[in-house]
Amino acid sequence: MAAHDIHHHHRHDHAHGAGHTHAPKDFGAAFAIGTVLNLGFVILEVVYGLLANSLALVADAGHNFGDVLTLVMAWVATALARRAPSQTHTYGLRRGTILAALANAALLLVTVGAIAVEGVRRLIEPGEVASVTIMVVAAIGIVINGATAWLFASGRKGDINLRAAFLHMTYDAFISLGVVIAGAMILLTGWTRLDPLASLTIAVIILVGTWGLLRDSLGMSLDAVPSGITPDDVSTFLKKQRGVTAIHDLHIWPISTTETALSCHCVMPGGHPGDQFLVKLAHELQERFSIGHATIQVEVDERIACALEPDHVV
Repeated sequence: MAAHDIHHHHRHDHAHGAGHTHAPKDFGAAFAIGTVLNLGFVILEVVYGLLANSLALVADAGHNFGDVLTLVMAWVATALARRAPSQTHTYGLRRGTILAALANAALLLVTVGAIAVEGVRRLIEPGEVASVTIMVVAAIGIVINGATAWLFASGRKGDINLRAAFLHMTYDAFISLGVVIAGAMILLTGWTRLDPLASLTIAVIILVGTWGLLRDSLGMSLDAVPSGITPDDVSTFLKKQRGVTAIHDLHIWPISTTETALSCHCVMPGGHPGDQFLVKLAHELQERFSIGHATIQVEVDERIACALEPDHVV
């Protein structure tokens, strides 16, 4: 907590929440296990997909390989987020978690395009498919993807990277179930076009599941207010504090996928409220809105116009 007087009777104070976590919870073991399991399954799907002439299996392998890269990038970003701040990166490398989520979303979109192109080609030129092999390999995928999703279940609500890992693995389990069903239908009907149709269905499911991740990660990278926080609610809360007659220059932005920062000016003509007020305010911002980095500037002279008061000024 730092408080200092400056000229023209304005006073700037910085209130930082106590007790919040500066780095995500350690899911290193979950990332390691999930990466190894899924990489092994990707190799299995590619080998047997080629042997069985199944585009559905190869398409699912491409998607799962994207998930392996997703896990690796999220793992690396989470590890980098734990590095201490430096002279050049005063927030540390926490923003890397946002970039990892954005990169993962973009990678999945590329995967969707590749699967769609090949799926259309196979619809036009279908080939023989070993349906039993498809069913067995996909059934293994249900177990592996389900187990990996479970590893990230407890962290999915607090971190977009962990949410991405959880959602991808959950979707993969359902996609593998779809491949099993497609294999069974091919076995019963002999209609091999069900294989590319299954791959196109997989592409649509990936696209739908990726949209939310892309939207949220892109928003975070552009300093959008994190989901779950409404600026008007925060503004109303600040204006209700004793001694505050107005606020301006309110900004709320993500530092990482798990941390949120706020800065604003509070006009308090009755005089400076003291450090205890700022400590309490920072704590309540953490408790009510999960804002762990709050910087509050107190202005005590209403007669002096603040250059940052107009809403259009950043």
